[in-house]
Amino acid sequence: MATMTAAPSPTPADRPRPGLRERKKIKTRRAIRAAAYGLIREQGYEATTVEQIAERAEVSPSTVSRYFPAKEDIVLTDEYDAVLLEQLRARPLDEPPMESLRSVIHTAVGTGLREEPEVTRLRTALMAEVPAVRARMMENASATGRLLCRALAERTGLAPDALEVRVFATSLMGGLMEASLHWAENGFHGDLTTLVDRAFDVLEHGLPARAR
Repeated sequence: MATMTAAPSPTPADRPRPGLRERKKIKTRRAIRAAAYGLIREQGYEATTVEQIAERAEVSPSTVSRYFPAKEDIVLTDEYDAVLLEQLRARPLDEPPMESLRSVIHTAVGTGLREEPEVTRLRTALMAEVPAVRARMMENASATGRLLCRALAERTGLAPDALEVRVFATSLMGGLMEASLHWAENGFHGDLTTLVDRAFDVLEHGLPARAR
């Protein structure tokens, strides 16, 4: 999911295994990402070029560009939106949408922190520190929000382009992004899942009472 730095396992047990061609594509994408992450850790984001990433991943620069049109996409793009929406659709239909979303996102963030903690922190730090990455993240969040609108429409009976659905989805995506930024800007202190829960609390209940 675009604004999140983590995701659940992308291959449920009951899903058919990808064919050879698709497995090769997945392997190539992962190699490109791993190369980019390694170079960025070593020399920083700005100093890392597509050519360097291609050389380390043992592919051509044109292959990198074919899989990831912009350098920002290498550290931001994932294939988990469809999985998250699939899990949302699997939640009980009579469950309040906010409760369903909280459960799915909470699981996603927790899984990413457990399985790829360094990558999670790196992606979040880049989003906070690099304007180009943050701008691309906002574009990705918009696309994810549109997918979320369709899933919410299925659960509520409202139209996907209904104002209420669009406001809800946009507010959620913005809240998740701000939780991630807050985490990075404060030196990754505290637990990201707790910050995500706090974001959900604000969306569900509004601002907390004024501190006395």
